[in-house]
Amino acid sequence: MFHYRRFRTTICLLIMMASIGVVTAADFNTPVGTMELEDGDTLVFLGDSITHQCLYTQYVEDFFYTRYPGKRIRFHNAGVGGAKAWDALERFEIDVAAYKPKYVTILLGMNDGRYQPFDAAIFETYHKDMTEVVERIKGCGAVPILMTPTMFDSRAARLGKRQQAPAKLEFYNSVLAYYGTWLREVAVVNGYGFVDMYSRLNNLTLVERKTNPEFTMIRDSVHPGAAGQIVMAFSIIEDMGLRKPLSSIRILHGDKGQVTARASGGKVSELKLTDERLEFTWTAEGLPWVVPDDAQVGVDLLHLGHKASREALEIHVLPPGQYELTIDGETIGTYQASALARHIELQGTSNTPQYQQALQVAALNKERNAGPVRSMRGQWSLFQRYARAREQLKQSPENAQLAKQVEDLKAKTVGMEVRVRQFERAAREIEDKIFQINQPRSRRYVLQRPVGATSN
Repeated sequence: MFHYRRFRTTICLLIMMASIGVVTAADFNTPVGTMELEDGDTLVFLGDSITHQCLYTQYVEDFFYTRYPGKRIRFHNAGVGGAKAWDALERFEIDVAAYKPKYVTILLGMNDGRYQPFDAAIFETYHKDMTEVVERIKGCGAVPILMTPTMFDSRAARLGKRQQAPAKLEFYNSVLAYYGTWLREVAVVNGYGFVDMYSRLNNLTLVERKTNPEFTMIRDSVHPGAAGQIVMAFSIIEDMGLRKPLSSIRILHGDKGQVTARASGGKVSELKLTDERLEFTWTAEGLPWVVPDDAQVGVDLLHLGHKASREALEIHVLPPGQYELTIDGETIGTYQASALARHIELQGTSNTPQYQQALQVAALNKERNAGPVRSMRGQWSLFQRYARAREQLKQSPENAQLAKQVEDLKAKTVGMEVRVRQFERAAREIEDKIFQINQPRSRRYVLQRPVGATSN
């Protein structure tokens, strides 16, 4: 039966909603869930001195070099020490847009807050400049990935030798929390990517200080060390939907009693079981995510291997007893059959050939970042000094001393683009070496009883 009153009421409601601009869930964009980087794509890391340190960026690169060795993704570090959002705008066209990025991560705010309690005018400047940074990123066809400022470790500052303003010590970490919360709102409303650097650093620090009151990952209170920077890298991998196990190998009896393999992240071949010896060839699609030793504290805090690089081996076809695992003839360890049936994880076993291969990748990438990449960023530091002095001169055109400083700095930037390209070529040469050694190789796994061992 047709209900005229109900129909009329529905039409009136629809007309009223349209007239007052009622917003529904369909009107909002969906925040970026994952970075989908393919061969030839570019990821730019835009930021201040924490990006200029070339550490969290290096560890993210290590992840991609080892997890996706078949993809040649281009990475560009666009961090400059002391930078604010305004500084990023001054160099944006040449240092960001020219690289035609698919994604740009943004880590700015630590300097923008000026290391003092919250000030509305200071935040308004940050709001205006960051909004323009985001618009410029969109304008060059890239997806913005907004990242919260990292933490200000007031306890580390208090334990330091330099005397600092009490208000800074009490309030500045809260200021950074406010800035980061605003960025999260911007990302959610507009459908950008978002990475929470702040919470993970603060929360891990709080947990560790329950047993070690002097614990810090940020010795100078501002710049995270290697342990803190691996936490930052993990935050990108986690919040951008890139975390997943590296591989899984399961050897078991099939329906007809035959030995069979089920695997992910690679391929098992040449599988053979004779008496109490199992052997097979494993060709993985990637390598474990390995970073230099100086970041190991952060790796342990995060349980990084299990969370982001799990390399599982599960064997159900061996009689009870102990078995020695060798890979390519190298002894890896001795395990009970019961432990193998539950599964063991190899990603943190430093004597596996694949771990050593990944460690070579990390060492080369550390050389690349500590050498030509940091040298290139030094050129942009010089440009930043020039851009700031030039801006000051606009405000004080009669200042002869400042005018001389601008001319001197301008002279030093002559030939800068040539030098930047030279450093980029040097970095690319090292990356070529990385792609020569990061390709997974077929490995021969053998499980057998240790010499002299007897069946249980």
